[in-house]
Amino acid sequence: MRYLLVLLVAASAVIRSDASANLGGVPSKRLKMQYATGPLLKFQICVSKGYRRVFEEYMRVISQRYPDIRIEGENYLPQPIYRHIASFLSVFKLVLIGLIIVGKDPFAFFGMQAPSIWQWGQENKVYACMMVFFLSNMIENQCMSTGAFEITLNDVPVWSKLESGHLPSMQQLVQILDNEMKLNVHMDSIPHHRS
Repeated sequence: MRYLLVLLVAASAVIRSDASANLGGVPSKRLKMQYATGPLLKFQICVSKGYRRVFEEYMRVISQRYPDIRIEGENYLPQPIYRHIASFLSVFKLVLIGLIIVGKDPFAFFGMQAPSIWQWGQENKVYACMMVFFLSNMIENQCMSTGAFEITLNDVPVWSKLESGHLPSMQQLVQILDNEMKLNVHMDSIPHHRS
């Protein structure tokens, strides 16, 4: 039983760290390409939806096509209430699994009779622990999932999956960047007059 608890805690830590704001194996919440000095292209993505691979592919192509663009990626965080619910569930899950393994009846503490599902969990500890673990992880991931894939160039939004409902194709993104770069070059060439 002790090995099951250790395995479940370790798996939970791996899942939570993967769903956190870590995009490239970097401990911080941002993945940066520091060597570029041009405009800043920022991706805010939902890591739990699996958009990390899409971000990495876009980053690779864009850095080859536009070597002067700085590219950053970060996790698009959900609303605070959903983050708090996910954090609470993470702790509650571990406490509940611990109570199941130890065999303590939390209902007796409140002077209540244990429901039949608790009695079933005491008779089937392995299944009960796995059920608690996977169900709570499913709810946690749903709370942390935003579905976002937001792109800004110099803090100006150029694409929003939350508004459009879909990811940009590579061709669309390159066309947007081409247009923005041409506009920036054109704006830089206009002489600035002081009033």
